[in-house]
Amino acid sequence: MTAFSIDTVVIGAGVVGLAAARRMALAGKETLVIEAADAIGTGTSSRNSEVIHAALYYPTGSIKAAACLRGKELLYRYAAARGVEAVMCGKLMVATDESQLPKLQAIFDQAEANGVPRLAWKTVDEVRDLEPEVSCIKAFVSGTTGIVDSHGLMLALQGDLETAGGMVAFETPVLSAEISPDGIVLATGGASPTEITARTVINAAGHFAPKFLKALSGFPGEHVPRQWYAKGNYFSLAGRQPFRHLVYPMPDSAGLGVHATIDLQGRCRFGPDVQWVEDETDLIVDPARAAGFYAAIRAYWPGLADGALQPDYAGMRPKLHGPGMPMPDFRIDGPALHGVPGLVNLLGIESPGLTASLAIADLAADRLGLPFLETV
Repeated sequence: MTAFSIDTVVIGAGVVGLAAARRMALAGKETLVIEAADAIGTGTSSRNSEVIHAALYYPTGSIKAAACLRGKELLYRYAAARGVEAVMCGKLMVATDESQLPKLQAIFDQAEANGVPRLAWKTVDEVRDLEPEVSCIKAFVSGTTGIVDSHGLMLALQGDLETAGGMVAFETPVLSAEISPDGIVLATGGASPTEITARTVINAAGHFAPKFLKALSGFPGEHVPRQWYAKGNYFSLAGRQPFRHLVYPMPDSAGLGVHATIDLQGRCRFGPDVQWVEDETDLIVDPARAAGFYAAIRAYWPGLADGALQPDYAGMRPKLHGPGMPMPDFRIDGPALHGVPGLVNLLGIESPGLTASLAIADLAADRLGLPFLETV
């Protein structure tokens, strides 16, 4: 087994890990990303709706609200600067019956409290002008919500990292780890087993992040969260595409509801739903779940025809809460919290992690005591 020392290791080559690695490399740190898979973004980063969120839902003062709001601005600027395709298409938030009106109002009020710009109430007639096939009794538009090419974004982040002298090592799983006086010692597998001593480690491993902490010898167990898995299934629409905006119903306790998204090619898909599972590798969409999708979608699109939905793909949310529990904030745990020098843990980074990725990278750097750096 070979051995070497390095300044910074980032565990995980998803969008957040790549953003964090880029941030460290641009700060002049010798940076290595280690990834168990054979490519970037094979997990949560490539199995989501690719929506750029506006920060409508999250409690004011939370990490989610602040990182989403700032991350959205950074992401649009970054995409424009790097030629990554991103479109500010806007989102329609709809209430379909009287019982949903208080929740719709609460979301609007929360968005205003968070400082989200370009919010506008729409009458039923105005909704019909925007989206003739949407049925609702009240709605508002979030004008800064959009969609982005997530893979193009990750390629750009990887390119910046490598230009700054960093690199990504694929098929390099962490087999064991321990805290030592010289840093964190990582034993990695793959074709070339290696022992890496890193002065700084950013744990951006997504579903593997809590498992890494459990395996990290010397790490205080009270800071290892329990993890749950919430599978999100998507169905695509066959035939004519009905919408120009994203269309969102009222959210539920574990997700944002079965919403309609459009991709950069104009195709429409619906999802995700919430399916609590034990196995994070279970990413097969059960066609039988279509029945629930038809019912949810027809609440705001009554014209959905029988047989129009096709199973598409599924993603897995790395949850820090289980069924019936309140949704927690992102956790960006640094040495001031857990006491391990040079270690930052990014935990529970589900939606809006893609939107917030560049802001999360800055927060990780801040936890390590690095000065602010304008990177876009």
